[in-house]
Amino acid sequence: MDSIIVTGNGPLSGQIPIAGAKNACLTLMPATLLSDEPLTLTNAPRLSDIRTMTALLASLGAEVSSLQDGKVLAMSSHDLTSHKADYDIVRKMRASILVLGPMLARDGQAVVSLPGGCAIGARPVDLHLRALEALGAELDLRDGYVHAKAPGGLKGGVIEFPFVSVGATENALMAATLAKGTTVIRSAAKEPEIVDLALCLRKMGAQIEGEGTDTITVQGVDRLHGATHPVVTDRIELGTYMLDPSICGGEVELLGGKRDLVGAFCNKLDEAGIEVTETGRGLSVKRREDHIKAVDVTTEPFPGFPTDLQAQMMALLATADGVSVLEEKIFENRFMHAPELMRMGAKIDVHGGTATVTGVDRLKGAPVMATDLRASVSLILAGLAAEGATTVSRVYHLDRGYEHVVRKLQGVGALIERVPGA
Repeated sequence: MDSIIVTGNGPLSGQIPIAGAKNACLTLMPATLLSDEPLTLTNAPRLSDIRTMTALLASLGAEVSSLQDGKVLAMSSHDLTSHKADYDIVRKMRASILVLGPMLARDGQAVVSLPGGCAIGARPVDLHLRALEALGAELDLRDGYVHAKAPGGLKGGVIEFPFVSVGATENALMAATLAKGTTVIRSAAKEPEIVDLALCLRKMGAQIEGEGTDTITVQGVDRLHGATHPVVTDRIELGTYMLDPSICGGEVELLGGKRDLVGAFCNKLDEAGIEVTETGRGLSVKRREDHIKAVDVTTEPFPGFPTDLQAQMMALLATADGVSVLEEKIFENRFMHAPELMRMGAKIDVHGGTATVTGVDRLKGAPVMATDLRASVSLILAGLAAEGATTVSRVYHLDRGYEHVVRKLQGVGALIERVPGA
């Protein structure tokens, strides 16, 4: 397995282009299953998770072509040959469950393996299933698969989530577009990825109102047609690279960045002494002073502080002046990066869903191991600020969510290289 070696070498300067959002693209791709006409996505990120979703759609009979070096995905589901999403593909990625709603809505049947994916807690799919049952689906769980039927088609209904779930909102929204009658989704997720999905579905002929609020109303239509849609900017990649000059010094411009995608994150950076300025091409980020101030962070659903930026923020706060408290309220077991940061000299005390971080003057390079996607990039950020070299192993996690991370960081002056495994 490959490793990444990072050597701290001071301030960074330059520009980093931000890709299309992984989580948005993985949601938009299954939308092709709702129509027999082509769906084309532009600004697609080039990631291993996108290749996994491509393989899953192809296994169902969809055609997916990667164009313009992977930045354009041309898809067509005019002739599905299977309604079974096999465990061998689904186990690699939790987003695979998003084929369930579209297949069930279009053809009244689907058999989907229960998903695998990141090791950051249970993350059950029961909310997805309850939402589809509210639309009249008949579900049977056996042998590790969800067997779903809707012989007469799905019917509009009221879906009320007990708590916010991005994935369940996405599955419900796609399924509701072809359900007969009106569907109301309450306690819906408000994330930009939800808004982006609704925009794409509307281009395909769906009748949707309320995306970006906690109540989404969908009037079902008989069929959807083709469309072309640009994937929204990746707010998590954006936030991650905003931390480069925050942790190292210097000034970096994030091309394509928009403040409204990372508002709560920007507010915390401001508290820590980081200046974020909107430019004509994106966002420019630099420190106001030499040292970072300690801040407290609580992860929340959008528009709150994103759980997917918690690990990266911990890397920043490891060298802040004072004591910071990070409270994780979205996923349990999401502090697995803490022991690895401690190997680099960070002072972190974890109790349940709370981590107390006492800033140190300097981190020290060390061999560390990535445990999940966001943990892997947090270790790279820590390495940028550390004395000496840091070797991050298991970087295949990184390939799931960050395209060309080494190239992008080298472009702003970082000493970083990827070393092939033996």
